[in-house]
Amino acid sequence: MKRIAALLIVSGLGTGCVGSVLKSDNEAPDLYRLAAPPASSATAGSGPAPTHAITVARPRSASSLDTERIAVTTPGHGFDYLAGARWADTAPQMVQQMLVDRLISGGRFATAVAAPSRVPTDLLLEVELRHFEAIYASVGSPPQVLVELQGNLVDVRRGVRVASFGTRAEATAARNDRTAVIAAFEDATARAAQDAALRAGEAAAAYAR
Repeated sequence: MKRIAALLIVSGLGTGCVGSVLKSDNEAPDLYRLAAPPASSATAGSGPAPTHAITVARPRSASSLDTERIAVTTPGHGFDYLAGARWADTAPQMVQQMLVDRLISGGRFATAVAAPSRVPTDLLLEVELRHFEAIYASVGSPPQVLVELQGNLVDVRRGVRVASFGTRAEATAARNDRTAVIAAFEDATARAAQDAALRAGEAAAAYAR
């Protein structure tokens, strides 16, 4: 794939900005890890204490997203990656952990764990990561991050699907630099994961009745 040098040169970004094209491929890339804001207390369930335990499977994705590289789409070049920057884990692993965090903080499950795990659970959340990229509409403009998930909630003991749902979230970076782009990824991922956790919790509660 071509690097996004043209986009970055035209936008006049300096040291430490998105995809610094001055860095050699032999230099260690800057690493970034998603650190989402705390979940809203409004997502917590009410009523009887939750009894279901849930496992979150590692999200499936296209090979282009199953990587530590930070995906972007750019005008004229299509799908690409930021130069000189990497995620600390693959995108599916980070999304998996974000989902576990949101399921726990949502209060609708007794426990939530990431697969593989030896903890026995009643339900399995299968996830497909369909989008996880920053989209540049024009050269030099702040990109819009898109995160899209498709989930299937499965009764592990019976081997039946309980519910299916999709969720997506978008967040526009405040500026065209790395810090702002990563913050937009955090915002969009947290909101998509929170919505998925809410939908899974509602489906589990309805299934239990």
